Amino acid sequence: MKKAVVLASGGMDSCVTAAIAAQTYDLAMLHVQYGQKTAARELQAFHAVADHFGVTQRLVTNLNHLSQIGGSSLTDERMAVTTADLDAEGIPSSYVPFRNAHLLSIATSWAEVIGAERIFLGAVEEDSSGYPDCRAAFIEAFNQVIAQGTKPETLIRIETPLIAMSKQDIVTRGIGLNAPLQHSWSCYQNIDKACGVCDSCALRLRGFARAGRRDPIEYADDTDRDRYV
Repeated sequence: MKKAVVLASGGMDSCVTAAIAAQTYDLAMLHVQYGQKTAARELQAFHAVADHFGVTQRLVTNLNHLSQIGGSSLTDERMAVTTADLDAEGIPSSYVPFRNAHLLSIATSWAEVIGAERIFLGAVEEDSSGYPDCRAAFIEAFNQVIAQGTKPETLIRIETPLIAMSKQDIVTRGIGLNAPLQHSWSCYQNIDKACGVCDSCALRLRGFARAGRRDPIEYADDTDRDRYV
């Protein structure tokens, strides 16, 4: 099988993306920490997901300068993670400035060295929190950067199979592929039981509720899993 690098945060979207990539490619999985508040829990989730797919080629690295730069409630201890408002407009405080460009740069370097021809990223445009670096236009622009900045014989492209899907569709697709959603972690602020009130938890809970499924992870308040429908 041809090889692909899967950028895997440990979250639900990258978990389902890995399941999609595994149908066609031999996986090499990349996890990047950037000083986020739930870094230890996300790393645990990454390894659990990689174990599920039997991935032996793994790279764990960091971009800790993003926490020094700050500007995001995920990395700056002075900024609180905001309570979800799924009807809010604009870019939320959880946006880490230009993060995906950093992640994709690492993935491209590794892919070129190990001979991978695809980079899989679990970016979601339609049902995400409005991050500008999760847009299809950004991904296509970065594909042009890769083409211009790698060796002439290198043929690497970014694949974003979830880019136009809703969280409901992602949940349904993941279950259909037997993706290990029980090992994934999406919460922005808790490391034991998911908070259930941050943007990421809210989007995840809404996706499961609309798909008519129960999220297999635990939440701090487990009494109303349908509250975001």
